[in-house]
Amino acid sequence: MRRLVVFAILFAFWLVFSGHFDALHLSLGLICAALVAVTSSDLLFPESPSARTPLKIWRYACYLPWLLYQVVLANLHVVYLVVFPHKIRPQIVRIKTGLTSDLALVTLANSITVTPGTITMDVDDGELCVHALSDKAAAALRSGDMERRVAHVFLESEPVDPPSASPSH
Repeated sequence: MRRLVVFAILFAFWLVFSGHFDALHLSLGLICAALVAVTSSDLLFPESPSARTPLKIWRYACYLPWLLYQVVLANLHVVYLVVFPHKIRPQIVRIKTGLTSDLALVTLANSITVTPGTITMDVDDGELCVHALSDKAAAALRSGDMERRVAHVFLESEPVDPPSASPSH
């Protein structure tokens, strides 16, 4: 069942992004989607799909526009830092997260990395080590907003307090 769901998702993406609907391209899409689904379906869905899977997919689809908005804001902040380089204050921030699933941790780490001005350097035992380009970027990490949203997507218990984040020297 898991492979069939992954195949359907991959083939749908192929159709949307390919833009070619002739027999050759459709058959190549079918073959590629099938090969990837067979070899790596457990990466996309580490657990078997359940009744909660459609809710997670819906929440993830709602998370992506928010993440895109954060990327745009962070790009504008980096432009600001280029114009005013004296505001650049690189720092390492450690964030202890309450996320438990590997997929949620990877999503949080990649969401941080895709946001300009921050990059996740390491994830170890639920703690992220992140390089932030400025105080504003570090404060955004410490706020825990992104972690709460990722926890909401993956139906994990959302932290009551902001995550403990400490600067490393």
